[in-house]
Amino acid sequence: MIRDDRFYAFIVARTSKSRAHIRRICVHKRWLKAAAVVFVAVMAGLSYGFYGLTQQAEHLRIARENQKLRAENDKQKQELQKLNNRVDAVEDTSRKLAEISGVEKDQPVRGQGGPARPVDSAAALAALVAKTERLEREMRDYEDLLRRRGMTPSIWPVSGKLESGMGGRRNPFGGRGFEYHEGQDIDAVYGTPVMVAASGTVTIAGRERGYGNVIYVDHGAGLSTRYGHLSQIDVKIGQTVTRGQTIGLVGSTGRSTGPHLHYEVRINNQPVDPRQYLPGAER
Repeated sequence: MIRDDRFYAFIVARTSKSRAHIRRICVHKRWLKAAAVVFVAVMAGLSYGFYGLTQQAEHLRIARENQKLRAENDKQKQELQKLNNRVDAVEDTSRKLAEISGVEKDQPVRGQGGPARPVDSAAALAALVAKTERLEREMRDYEDLLRRRGMTPSIWPVSGKLESGMGGRRNPFGGRGFEYHEGQDIDAVYGTPVMVAASGTVTIAGRERGYGNVIYVDHGAGLSTRYGHLSQIDVKIGQTVTRGQTIGLVGSTGRSTGPHLHYEVRINNQPVDPRQYLPGAER
């Protein structure tokens, strides 16, 4: 009998009560190897497909989470916008009431307003004034240094009449209580150009509660200025500005009774009296 190494022989035996059955199956090695290759390829394809399905499921899960986060973010933005709209509505109503009050009294409405800090009593108001005066005395030498370096505000941001100054005042919108005004109001015609009082960098250029359209300028070394109630903003955040450059236009946005500029000077974010930085202004 000649041995043939090209085949694998498989013998299958089956017995019954009466007789035995033996069956011999021969499989060519080449076909067996091909079947093994096909089997490995099929298993690899199935594994790759299963991996792809798991990755797709992960991507879908991440996409759903991102969509949920975007929906929550949009909801928060809508809530914030509704709050800002309510604040704007209150400010506009207060301004209209002030204008109506001026008309009924047959008196011109002076431009006043701006963000203010409510106080409970005249004593509390006097304490705030004293604190501000003490801060100004302590910072005088510091201001002299800044002035020598050309970093101190030294021009009028807009030409006009000085109205409500820094310190205690009654609520200009008809309230009975007192409030502490943190800047200087300068009455001016609507649309008058507003100039930056010293060179620096714009840190805020947009709408802020109480200020309306406002610009913050950082002059370095803790010194900054603010310009509120603008009808138009002509600078962007991060922009470098030079003393005397036009940065916006006078308006009556925010908490305002009429067209004017709310002007603030701050040292280390503490407000000081802007009059001392307005050449020729009475203190």
